[in-house]
Amino acid sequence: MTEALQVRENERGVVRLFTVDKDAEGAKKISIEPDWEADADDPPWPLRDALGVTYLDSDFIELFDVRDLDDLGLTGYMVEGLGIAEADVAQHRAQLEAIKGLVLLVYSSALGGFETTLRPKSPLRWVGTFVEERPPVTFEPMPSEAAQGDIAPEEKPRPSDAAMSGRVAMVVLLVLFALTAVVIWVAS
Repeated sequence: MTEALQVRENERGVVRLFTVDKDAEGAKKISIEPDWEADADDPPWPLRDALGVTYLDSDFIELFDVRDLDDLGLTGYMVEGLGIAEADVAQHRAQLEAIKGLVLLVYSSALGGFETTLRPKSPLRWVGTFVEERPPVTFEPMPSEAAQGDIAPEEKPRPSDAAMSGRVAMVVLLVLFALTAVVIWVAS
């Protein structure tokens, strides 16, 4: 059994790489989807069980044969396709280039943002954990002179003449209503 792998809550940009031992028991049952044909609320999923997790989103995992990558190879796919830092891949280049057969890539999003522990078991073997390279965030000044300076608070527009006339008419109607009420009250 491989060591336990900690996953932080709301982790982003981390890719965990596993190989699949095709000769191990249960390797043929490993698939990217659960067994939907099983009549169960929680269908069996050997891949989820092999990772030792209770939640797994199949949209964020990849299972493929390294041979399908042709000339690009696994290292090229990780750098060019996944955005893993070249330096990070270079540290593991010999190990990655020696991998033949099925590999499993588990992205952070596959674990739903939950803090969890992966406890991979046969037929999976953990190879490494890689972080997607993110360019540094920089804030540069705006290139246009119009973009410089302070933003003045927006002045409220004056009410239109029609709006003012409507308000005056409303006040006049309220005064007439009050006078009518007084006349009726005095007359009764």
